[in-house]
Amino acid sequence: MRIDKFLWSVRKYKTRSLATDEIRKDKVSINGDTAKPSRDVKVGDTIHFRIEGIEYGLKVLDIPKSRVGAKLVPDFIKDVTAEEELNKKEFIQLMRSYDRRKGTGRPTKKERRDLDDFKE
Repeated sequence: MRIDKFLWSVRKYKTRSLATDEIRKDKVSINGDTAKPSRDVKVGDTIHFRIEGIEYGLKVLDIPKSRVGAKLVPDFIKDVTAEEELNKKEFIQLMRSYDRRKGTGRPTKKERRDLDDFKE
């Protein structure tokens, strides 16, 4: 199965064309080699790809016939993402959750220091 179709079928990208575009931007590698959208995926391959600055890793366990349901995805892939990348993902989610009420203006000096301390 093609790499773009595989990543779409195991629900890592919303559309196949998004997967193809990301592969063309060299954000996807198979077994350490950069991939082209037409490259075939085999059982046992390790795929690394970047989404929003986070490097994910997958091990191919089986090849699906077509797009699979979310509950069936673990039958086809094993997540081998590094622990630091998962921590980075949690940090990004925390940063997005910090929200100022609309119309309160710029942060005060104290709020800016608190934000800087939180980021470090």
